[in-house]
Amino acid sequence: MKANWMKKTLIATTCCLALFSVQAVAGNAYVGQAHAASSTTASAKADSIISMAKSLRGKVTYKFGVNNPSRLYFDCSSFTKYVFGKYGVSLKWGTKYQKLQGKYVSKANLKKGDLIFFNNGKSKTVSHVGIYIGNGQFIHNTISSSFNGVRINKLSDYSFRYSTARRVL
Repeated sequence: MKANWMKKTLIATTCCLALFSVQAVAGNAYVGQAHAASSTTASAKADSIISMAKSLRGKVTYKFGVNNPSRLYFDCSSFTKYVFGKYGVSLKWGTKYQKLQGKYVSKANLKKGDLIFFNNGKSKTVSHVGIYIGNGQFIHNTISSSFNGVRINKLSDYSFRYSTARRVL
């Protein structure tokens, strides 16, 4: 009888160890899947944000210091605040605040959806923000003597003004 009890205990212990091992392996796999899913989610969200920003070309007017979503009047940072906000990403209004949100990302490691910041070319103070859309391009709300609104530019055309970038997705 004692031998039978030991045999049952040994079998039960072996089964428990096997179950814990399977759970530990599955748990690690799940963690990896969760990380991959969050990356996919960030990428999909970036695509949606970029698509929305592009859809606003010809509809948005640039006005310095203005955040008026009902009339689609924005400065550069209220434009990014508006577009990201539509997808559940809360940004503060103002480049001086947005440049501190999220995590720093180097120019060499930019991903779609990253906020990119520029100075005016005369000082190092950040004064403009846009959204990196991939392939060396960004979309932003801007104004010049011949243009007012949302436009896509090559990042290389602004390289002398580039300051920093932040990942908020």
